[in-house]
Amino acid sequence: MIPRLGEKYKSVVEIETISKPRQGFRDIEYMKLGLPMAPAVMVGDEIIVQGYEAAIRRQLNLAEPLPKKL
Repeated sequence: MIPRLGEKYKSVVEIETISKPRQGFRDIEYMKLGLPMAPAVMVGDEIIVQGYEAAIRRQLNLAEPLPKKL
């Protein structure tokens, strides 16, 4: 999902991917940081675990897209 958003907002968003092995998220030192155990994204100073695109749009002061018609 994140690479797709990087393509969509490539002119205004820089995406850096940092990955850790699963065991790295269970380490005591990592837990002391208070970061989420699930995959997450930082947008500005905010840690996001869902709703990535909405957070990017808020950071860029872009209007929310209109809902898709069914």
